Amino acid sequence: MPTCNLTDKALVLRPGDDVAVCRVALAPATVLEYEGRKIETREMILAGHKIALNAVKSGDPLHKYGQVIGFATADIAPGDRVHTHNVGMGDLKFDYEYSTDVRPVAFVPPDQMRTFMGYRRPDGRVGTRNFVALVSTVNCSASVSRFVADKFRDISKDYPNVDGVIAITHKGGCALRIGSEDYHQLQRTLAGYAMHPNVFSYVVTSLGCEGNQPSALIDNQNLLQIETSRRPEVIGIQDAGGIQKAVERGIRAVLDLLPRANEARRTPQPISEIVLATNCGGSDAQSGITANPALGWAMDELVRYGGTGLIAETPETYGAEQLLTKRARTPEVGKKLVERIRWWEWYTRILGAEINNNPAPGNIEGGLSTIYEKSLGAVAKGGTTPLNDVLLYAEKIRSRGFLFMDTPGLDNVSVTGLVAGGANVIVFTTGRGSVFGCKPTPSIKVATTTALYRHMNDDMDIDAGTIMSGTPIPEVGRQIFEEIIDVANGKRSKSEIHGVGEEEFAPWGLGPVL
Repeated sequence: MPTCNLTDKALVLRPGDDVAVCRVALAPATVLEYEGRKIETREMILAGHKIALNAVKSGDPLHKYGQVIGFATADIAPGDRVHTHNVGMGDLKFDYEYSTDVRPVAFVPPDQMRTFMGYRRPDGRVGTRNFVALVSTVNCSASVSRFVADKFRDISKDYPNVDGVIAITHKGGCALRIGSEDYHQLQRTLAGYAMHPNVFSYVVTSLGCEGNQPSALIDNQNLLQIETSRRPEVIGIQDAGGIQKAVERGIRAVLDLLPRANEARRTPQPISEIVLATNCGGSDAQSGITANPALGWAMDELVRYGGTGLIAETPETYGAEQLLTKRARTPEVGKKLVERIRWWEWYTRILGAEINNNPAPGNIEGGLSTIYEKSLGAVAKGGTTPLNDVLLYAEKIRSRGFLFMDTPGLDNVSVTGLVAGGANVIVFTTGRGSVFGCKPTPSIKVATTTALYRHMNDDMDIDAGTIMSGTPIPEVGRQIFEEIIDVANGKRSKSEIHGVGEEEFAPWGLGPVL
């Protein structure tokens, strides 16, 4: 069989890496030339999967991205396929460095600030959408919220400046310990959606006897109407006299809000008011090579304009957190991140799980072998600017620049926390084909491969797969950045066109259901 150059068929990400990522599928007995050596494949290696460049003994670390992605569970020879059958987790002992790689941000001068058309709210925050919401305190009032919202599915003719009426429903709100961390986290999440800058106003729906009492929710979270600074209207099913009467009250309440919401207008706002949430779901081996680094470039650009961008998914940062502690604005910020990592080690241990239960089967099929490898690709979404703060789940976003929020890796739960914090635009990268949407915040989907973009072109907004065929990362990053501004201006993302996003509200439940 003729010999070909390995770099024509596979991508070596960093000098000294033990593996390369195949650009195309390699048949058995394919001979590749690399650094004066001939490497012969021993079996079929699929595109996106890894080929060994060096001999690695069982128990020794393997490197990709210039970092450890796992430890050999068997002797590996050059040309071997490297995956879950011969690489696994091991004990990473980091001697963390704090604030040793803090690079100054080249901020854009004020006279060069760009703008988008957004909704300036009375509390000073800026929305990219204009919704009216029904917020359920408990699952028992979820149907009432939905029945009311269903009466307003097409309001564009009568209220053209309102993006819709949405029901914020969930499966909890009772059988939890009142006053617990779980209880307060749920309330914080609900309040974040109710008072979100993309929500003009809202109504609270309740059963009446639930643990998450509406009066406690309002008092604990200082829950007020953004437009009037008054306490919100609460519609209790038991108080109203049943479902039908509660629905009728809810309809009247929404009809009262809609004309006022329709008076809201978009006005020019600096793009520094964009708060960008990022997430990756259905990841594959290309996620850390194409879409995530390009999104990181876009985040850096947003930060240069004084904007805010967040990454999250703490279990999908595991094994890459040492890269972020170096970028922490202060050692205290870096130590906050490490504390969350240690909390996750404890949390999974007491529940009889392990963090390497993630990656998921689809991630593995896409070429990811360990959570370390997945994490190293995932944190690329965070770009290169200083890490300014680490937030708890659904904590209100008060800082600017690059931030981290502690969330699970599950897409809908993670993004729920980010949106509750105040994110007004989402960029979601996917290699396997996630169709994630999230009302009230628009979600932009970035495909990691051109094949996925073409196959699911009705759902994907941007093709980052062109990077694999030579398009520079900054060029795709610029495309993502401009799409963020366009969507903030009102352009509908693919998920919005499909009407996706009302089923994805999923607060993170920490405690037992009693």
